[in-house]
Amino acid sequence: MKLKGGTNICGVTIGVLCLDSRFPKPPGHIKNPSGLGFPVLYETVRGATVAKLVNGPPPGFIDPFVEAARRLEREGVRAITGSCGFLALYQRELAEAVDIPVFASSLIQVPLVHNMLGRRTRVGVLTASGPNLTPEHFAAVGAGDIPVGVQGMEDYREFREVILEGQRDDMDTAKIETEILAAAKKLVRSHNDVGAIVLECTDMPPYAPTLQKATRLPVFDLTTLATMVHDAVLRLPYRGVMPH
Repeated sequence: MKLKGGTNICGVTIGVLCLDSRFPKPPGHIKNPSGLGFPVLYETVRGATVAKLVNGPPPGFIDPFVEAARRLEREGVRAITGSCGFLALYQRELAEAVDIPVFASSLIQVPLVHNMLGRRTRVGVLTASGPNLTPEHFAAVGAGDIPVGVQGMEDYREFREVILEGQRDDMDTAKIETEILAAAKKLVRSHNDVGAIVLECTDMPPYAPTLQKATRLPVFDLTTLATMVHDAVLRLPYRGVMPH
């Protein structure tokens, strides 16, 4: 059997553009490969912090991400994502920089979820920072005209101090779960027409089962999206039986 060469690493489907952070990533987080069902290759953009991206990226912030995406493509990944939903701003630029699929943010699912719901139903978005998630973020992923209800985590102390502000690396995951659950409940109370929830933040998927149990709504996040993309870019034969 002759196999095509040209890549340093073989068999990796999903490449991840990573922000530079040191707080814990429990299983379910895109930056914890032990909880994922597919092989992942990571490229960390040094100095690109959560605070810089969420609070308004400076000019040229995208440039090292484009370079990292091209490195991942050269290494042989079949699709690329990011480790923060606020990378939605750069969806088009990143997709145009490489020749493989890019899904920079879980927010790219908002149009998909909207089309699953009835016209009188709103897409709920749970985000790291409500004030900083702008119409430009939604427009960048084709969701500019979709009715959404947004709830942020900026008023929840553990989440804000560790994830948004980077005051410390240690994190109390029980407190984080309690805060995210409280925010989700506030989201559905504030918007009683929410039919599903999209988790913008990549730090939220580990707690998605708890959110779904409490809200009884479909919950979409980056990890489930990455699983779907993995299955799309690496189709395998189905297994099963047929009657004789």
